[in-house]
Amino acid sequence: MVEVERLTGGGVNEVLRIGDTVRRPTGPWSPRVHDLLRQLAAQGFEAAPRVRDTMPGFEILDFIPGDVSNYPPTAAAASIEALESAALLLRAYHDATVEYARRAPRDGWQVAATEPVEVICHGDYAPHNCVLHGNRVVGIIDFDHAQPGPRLWDVAYAAYRWVPMTAPENTDGFGTTEEQAARLRTFCDRYGLANDARSSLVDVAVARLHALVDFMHSQAAAGNSAFAGHLADGHHIQYLNDASYILAQRAVFERDLHQ
Repeated sequence: MVEVERLTGGGVNEVLRIGDTVRRPTGPWSPRVHDLLRQLAAQGFEAAPRVRDTMPGFEILDFIPGDVSNYPPTAAAASIEALESAALLLRAYHDATVEYARRAPRDGWQVAATEPVEVICHGDYAPHNCVLHGNRVVGIIDFDHAQPGPRLWDVAYAAYRWVPMTAPENTDGFGTTEEQAARLRTFCDRYGLANDARSSLVDVAVARLHALVDFMHSQAAAGNSAFAGHLADGHHIQYLNDASYILAQRAVFERDLHQ
């Protein structure tokens, strides 16, 4: 008998594990995502699910075994090993998309392309969309928010989530500002982020959080009940507070980035 399990944590889609596959709802952007996943498979990138099949309203993907953290993060997801391996995997993913990004369509994604296009951004590279074996990040899931864009657009948001660059009152985060700044330096070092990009990271992280809030409002206005629920729960206020905190602590974050 095939085992069926409802996977939780994302808060937007109902996802079922069926044996060694995952069944997820599709959207108008899904053909772009499927093309991306097939390109990754052709590149030999093994940390993303492969497309098994599609049917009206659903996609069937590989199930990547392991643990996925929600918030506040598990001890494994908060570990230095997870932070470092997350940065290394994000760099490997970006590098695997460079050639495809040069010719990938700019339209048809759930989130519009952001110029200059350097890679295909994952769009939501965070503990809740990564698979861990122990303390090591080994897989990436949920590519619905993928979009052509610059590396830094993805790196800044990933750093916000993995460091995390969160205000003290945000119970989803942890660490003092100084501890967060040290983890940010580690994340950027492991990714191999160039110095000029580091100079812009704080501003891009803030812009990325404001873009996320705008997206939530547009989705809720379009009738998306999941995002309407997130707004009702005040998630947007949390993101805007974190953006203000990052700006207020710019000197601390940037001091460690450029040591």
